[in-house]
Amino acid sequence: MNILSQPMASTILLLTASNLFMTFAWYGHLKYLDSKPWWIAALVSWGIALFEYLLQVPANRIGFTVVNLAQLKILQEVITLTLFVPFAIFYMGQEIKINYLYAGLCLMGAVYFIFRG
Repeated sequence: MNILSQPMASTILLLTASNLFMTFAWYGHLKYLDSKPWWIAALVSWGIALFEYLLQVPANRIGFTVVNLAQLKILQEVITLTLFVPFAIFYMGQEIKINYLYAGLCLMGAVYFIFRG
């Protein structure tokens, strides 16, 4: 499996865009809609999540042609956390902690083990 192959590059690009929408759908409302009823936040989040699914479904279909299901899931999780940590720190104003580094190291191990031949 070549990480730079067309299907793999498309998968990574689509999953990255999908996860950007997902992160804002799941957590963005905590910053700006915290004073609104939960159902308003849910409706806004569902509206954002529609775009996530419009990207995530083709990403998984394309990715599944070049990697197995476990590899696809690990790839998605790494992309999610790669986007989530900067989102949490810079957008939501959360403190960075050493545990983030440890979690990142564990993810690197997961990627190694799931993709090794």
